[in-house]
Amino acid sequence: MKIAHVVDSMEVGGAETLVSQMCRLQREQGHDPCVYAVATLGPLGERMRAEGFTVQPNVGQRLPDAMRNFFRIFHESRPDVVHLHNPTPTIYAAIAARIAGVPSVVSTRHSLVSPPRKLAVELKYAVAATCCDWIVGICDATVNNVKDIHSVPARKIARVYNGTVPLKRVAQEQCPPKSGFTLVYVGRLEPVKNHALLLNAFCEALQAMPVLRLWMVGDGSERKTLEGLATELGIARQVTFWGQQLDVAPFFSAADAFIMSSLSEGLPMSLLQGFSLGLPAIVTDVGGMAEVVRLAQAGIIVPATDPAKMAAAIVRLASGDAERQQFSRNAEATFHSRFTLQTMVDGYMNLYRNAPRMRHRA
Repeated sequence: MKIAHVVDSMEVGGAETLVSQMCRLQREQGHDPCVYAVATLGPLGERMRAEGFTVQPNVGQRLPDAMRNFFRIFHESRPDVVHLHNPTPTIYAAIAARIAGVPSVVSTRHSLVSPPRKLAVELKYAVAATCCDWIVGICDATVNNVKDIHSVPARKIARVYNGTVPLKRVAQEQCPPKSGFTLVYVGRLEPVKNHALLLNAFCEALQAMPVLRLWMVGDGSERKTLEGLATELGIARQVTFWGQQLDVAPFFSAADAFIMSSLSEGLPMSLLQGFSLGLPAIVTDVGGMAEVVRLAQAGIIVPATDPAKMAAAIVRLASGDAERQQFSRNAEATFHSRFTLQTMVDGYMNLYRNAPRMRHRA
């Protein structure tokens, strides 16, 4: 099966990591996947090219140009499937895929649409969605979000939980130096991630447990502001900003717990990566991450606006050995039963094959 994945870019991010892993497994299964990026190639795209994948960036950042370019690409390459990841790729390529006669067109929403909604984007997405065989949510929260804001027929909406490759535990000598009970955050440093809550909660938790440490793995527009806040709170020595890392396994291997403070979230790959190594989690009560932590019974869920409750959760997890160990066992078991890359890819392959035009062709 010839599968064309369309993404915003192949910069480092959860959806981009997911697409690169999907392509590797799909190729192992005998399929022919490739990637088209609306914008930049990025380090993940460079890595995929080095592995022999076709990755074409900068297809078009203006809608008319992009639609024209995608039509030409699909008309010439004749993919069996076009898999669109997030709204912009769907808006830019879904209509072109349908006009070009692609048998199976799938759009995945990797995140929630949180207020204030971009009305123009969602109206364009609604039009593009009429050309898709399936609209996929990566968790129940995203499925319900699509149902709430769009009049997509229920028969076209499906849930496929995110999955990922389990991390391999790294030997201690290959891990960052560590002292004290260490929490790790892995993700973008952007406003929606609500890091001020995390830093303020961590500062409060330090008053009760001075041995705590926090690792911030990732980069983004908020990094300097957050470094300044850590200094202002007097916790700069206990918080380490590691920047963007292509290999996060050493940080997860050394850490004691995963933490995320987002205001809005789909189902972050970093949470699942932590689960694969048995890391218990502290997350805010938003989107798919809270849904999955509840499902797995693998951590503590706190409000997205209450640093005191997050601080209490940190202290509880750090001091409660028995509970933490149970969370850890639950996290790893649930990962292997529900959130592997194979489980996710199987779900998508089933959708690809069950598009009406694919069934007629078979």
